[in-house]
Amino acid sequence: MVSSIIDQLDTFGPDRCERLSYAQATAYTRRLAKTHYENFTVVSWFLPRRLRDDFRHVYAFCRWADDLGDQAGDRARSLELLAWWGREIDACYAGEPRHPVFVALHRTIQRHDIPRKPFDDLVNAFVQDQRVTRYQTWDQVLDYCTRSADPVGRLVLYLCGYRDEHRQSLSDATCTALQLANFWQDVRRDTLERDRVYVPADVAAKHGLEIERMVEAVRRHARGGGAGEAIEAVRGPYGDTLRELVDRTWPLFDRGRGLWPLVGREVRLDIQLFSLGGESILKLIQKQGYDTLVRRPRLGKPAKIALMMRAVAINLFGSGRRPGGAYPLEAAS
Repeated sequence: MVSSIIDQLDTFGPDRCERLSYAQATAYTRRLAKTHYENFTVVSWFLPRRLRDDFRHVYAFCRWADDLGDQAGDRARSLELLAWWGREIDACYAGEPRHPVFVALHRTIQRHDIPRKPFDDLVNAFVQDQRVTRYQTWDQVLDYCTRSADPVGRLVLYLCGYRDEHRQSLSDATCTALQLANFWQDVRRDTLERDRVYVPADVAAKHGLEIERMVEAVRRHARGGGAGEAIEAVRGPYGDTLRELVDRTWPLFDRGRGLWPLVGREVRLDIQLFSLGGESILKLIQKQGYDTLVRRPRLGKPAKIALMMRAVAINLFGSGRRPGGAYPLEAAS
């Protein structure tokens, strides 16, 4: 299943949706989770077997919603598809799932008594992406993260049996940090492929970076032919801006680590991998001098294996602080 989600609309779309059994739908979400790249492994071999399908079902929902928002090629079409996806949520919670993702997800929702708000919030975030392409303030970016990222962490907690506000708040910190790390990683790609910039104008202005000048420099560089001067003209202010944004992101990861000792050992490793994967992206950004206008940092397979080994070591020996970090951390118990 290497084809994009959009390519599957003729089979599983609003005009025609082939009905699958629960077993077939589960096999579908399993293939989907295995064939899409992420910064961190969606379902690692550390996750208890009894939860793996549930994690894949939730991931499939997120993957579909994300691609309906970003891959349709037209914002009006994306809004139509996201409205349809919202109606599929309605059908699922009415006990009449049609789409294979919801056929699989319906049992997960029932098994873990998951409210629909996180699913609605995610769809609303993708709708916002069609209508808002620039952010004026840091607070506006953080507000977007409450819908685009934080619901994912809350869904993970529901799957793991946790429903209290304290754990959800710590999860929110991690998920917002992960979203921000992804934004700083993908400035070039978001600019070229989606005409979308999450770098807040108020932070950029502090360092003399004009957002639209940055956008034009990235576009000229992508076209080639003597565009190096345009990039060089914004490289300094951009690097200073990204340095501040990365510095603002680290404390969120640090706060989110407080969740680690508050979850069971059987799921702790996977939750740690989410955090460690995002932290590694920030470190790669720092390593390449905060320049993501030309080259996108990416975790390779060796780096992912190293993250898994580090997560195991943290659980075996504990960790008092993030290496190089400025904040004390509670040791994993």
